[in-house]
Amino acid sequence: MSDEGRGTTEREFTRREILLMAGGAALAAQLGCSPRVEDATTAPDLEGLHYASLTEVADLLRQREISAVDLTQLLLKRIDRVDPELRSYATVMADQALADAGQADAEIRSGNYRGPLHGVPVAVKDLCYTEGVRTMGGTAALADFVPSYDATVVRKLREAGAVLIGKLNLTEGAMLGYNPAFRLPVNPWDSRLWAGASSSGSGVATAAGLCFASLGSDTGGSIRFPSMANGIVGLKPTYGRVSRYGVLALAESLDHVGPMTRTVTDAAIMFEAIAGVDPSDPTTLDAPVPDMLGELGRGVEGLRIGYDRTYATDGIDAGLVEAMEVALEVLDGLGAEVVEISVPELGEAAAAWGTIAAFEAVQAHSATFPSRAADYGGYFREFLETGASIDSEVYAHATRLRDEFSSRFREALAAVDAIACPSGGVPFAVESETHFRGQADLAATVLPNLATRFTFPADFAGTPTITAQCGLSESGVPHTIQFMGAALTEPTLCRLALGLEQATDWHTLHPEV
Repeated sequence: MSDEGRGTTEREFTRREILLMAGGAALAAQLGCSPRVEDATTAPDLEGLHYASLTEVADLLRQREISAVDLTQLLLKRIDRVDPELRSYATVMADQALADAGQADAEIRSGNYRGPLHGVPVAVKDLCYTEGVRTMGGTAALADFVPSYDATVVRKLREAGAVLIGKLNLTEGAMLGYNPAFRLPVNPWDSRLWAGASSSGSGVATAAGLCFASLGSDTGGSIRFPSMANGIVGLKPTYGRVSRYGVLALAESLDHVGPMTRTVTDAAIMFEAIAGVDPSDPTTLDAPVPDMLGELGRGVEGLRIGYDRTYATDGIDAGLVEAMEVALEVLDGLGAEVVEISVPELGEAAAAWGTIAAFEAVQAHSATFPSRAADYGGYFREFLETGASIDSEVYAHATRLRDEFSSRFREALAAVDAIACPSGGVPFAVESETHFRGQADLAATVLPNLATRFTFPADFAGTPTITAQCGLSESGVPHTIQFMGAALTEPTLCRLALGLEQATDWHTLHPEV
């Protein structure tokens, strides 16, 4: 842009031109939303490090420019100051986190550096077992449950040297409604907006700088919806890529565990740390864990991105559509090829998701339902009652519908390196907490806004996806795009998302909390 252009107003640019400017503080100011956004800080000033990337603080820790104890104390103070309003944490593990941080510092000083997670404070969704620390799954029926061992994903994070700073709030049982005994996470971009589905605490804490990365789970979109709602990166792995041993189940055949971060490289680091075969989980895949950082260096040139415009845009916010299509233009300019494809419709399989999830949820909660039904909130109790009424023939029919759709969906994925579409739409307004309490409330408020045609397919087929930032709405809330790939293509999806991230500045925008 010329010097003369720098003094012009937004009205002299098309929105597409503004989007192509790729964000940053200057763009935020042009869009008139600077009070809602603050720049990422990368300098080693502890007071500003809460929005630094995991990769950035890892480098500072490795070079011993900061200590893990100081970094952990910084986040604990921020949690104390900010989280009473945002409500992302179910349990803060302050004493254990500080002890683990001290051990990390000692190891790093002695030359025993474990890698980029060593000494970095992270958090996990409160479905993941943590030895000696309550794991409640968002339900009062498990409020007194304290596991005697760590989930495999927690153990792997600890082995990588990560500092587990706490457990994050979620919807009850990882479905859609919240238990009245638990706090509802608040979207840090705008408290009036939905914070996402079951991994809402993970999305809020990551977006608000209350951890450097988190784990979420995805059964019908619960990594992608909160990543979309909070403007962060979410990686839903291939089914079986990441162990679910020690993770409270919603629906065994649909559940996935994956990272939620502020940058693509951070998601790749987290994924590599938790992926791999696990003898304790027979559903895990005996496939080599890729060198994610090595793969990221390959770039996007030659990758084919499938785009079904009707599928991706029908009924979707016009600003999001434009942001996604500009993102595809950016990738095209980097050497990727955008090609027209056709994504199969869910059809009857859309209803099959609810049947499968409800039927399997009853099995998952057999120890506490119906024996402690009164401890469940209205929505999830009704969901389990529905599941208990489903017979095996109805369930078998639903699984056949899922399998038939999954076969068609995998064929579409096989034709390209990735398919681009929304991660579920845009954050929508919610008027009060009551909409989370019962099926009727959810049916009137949340369900009409859930674009599950973008989330169910990859859960049915067990294929990976990544959500990444691609723009900013006129009201100052991030837009995101989803890339869906064939099984075991997490490295390719991360390459595409990183290419977009490196060519733009959207990931440097954070909520002003």
